[in-house]
Amino acid sequence: MADASIVTVDLSPFFNGDKSGMKDAKEVITRTCSDYGFFQVVNHGVPPSLMAQALDLSKTFFEFPNEEKLKASPGEGAPLPPGGYIKRPDHSDEQHELLLMYPPASSFNIFPNNPPELKEVFEETFSQLIKTGLLVESILNDCLGLPPNFLKEFNHDRSGDFLVALRYLPTNNARFNGVSAHEDGNCFTLLFQDDVVGLEVLKDGVWIPVIPIEGGLIVNVGDVIQVLSNNKFISATHRVIRQKVRSWHSFAYFGNLEGEKWVEPLPKFTEEIGEPAKYRGFFYKDFKAMKMRNDTHPPSDPKDMFTVRHYAIST
Repeated sequence: MADASIVTVDLSPFFNGDKSGMKDAKEVITRTCSDYGFFQVVNHGVPPSLMAQALDLSKTFFEFPNEEKLKASPGEGAPLPPGGYIKRPDHSDEQHELLLMYPPASSFNIFPNNPPELKEVFEETFSQLIKTGLLVESILNDCLGLPPNFLKEFNHDRSGDFLVALRYLPTNNARFNGVSAHEDGNCFTLLFQDDVVGLEVLKDGVWIPVIPIEGGLIVNVGDVIQVLSNNKFISATHRVIRQKVRSWHSFAYFGNLEGEKWVEPLPKFTEEIGEPAKYRGFFYKDFKAMKMRNDTHPPSDPKDMFTVRHYAIST
């Protein structure tokens, strides 16, 4: 039976130079990423007051009438996923809605005029999460035993990263799935949430609710790290459960790759140790396009959803 919680790691040693603390943190992160790819961090560098302000502003925005929110909807020619406000229907019941932004300098960003301070706060939140993302990336790099800065250089183009403010609306159906079980098709994701329990992670065959920690950031490993490490680190399986009384609000930062990047198991985890590659290589843009198709043209049978397992090599 899985523990009824996920691991929480204190990142303060990486700011104060405590080498013993850094070593202990890396050991914990290595274990949890090898097991199920999911953990929480505290003292990570993003001001908790900024996170709280961002959540408050997103709640204010999502409470506006539809005609006001739709003023921030993307137009033609926007990238996929498009920047701005998007509402995702689930048959006749609203499933969730989101406000998506690319890095602050991107021309694809569409910000609402109300609340007036939203743009500044969201851009500062994004900038802070980029810094923490680089720290997390560096820690994962060390935990995998890769050469210094390998992942940073491999993932040097941050223009495809994006930040999403999310609201999952309450439902009359008991514990209705807001998002079914899935893995993120990126390098890693950082997420913070309000005090409503909505996120669950699959650990040892059991769904574990991710209990909110004030000021905490959730980290999950994505498919790219799983492929590069040849399954040494696991892409986290998770889902969102909509509750009956309150909406669930969160922010998710997705660390992605440049589309022309070729992804395959690294020699360190294959030929150098005599292990066969568990995946065929692929261009990230092709993988991303197929993952996006799951959203735009979902198959009638969930078993036909496109996942990284499409590239798995049979043994």
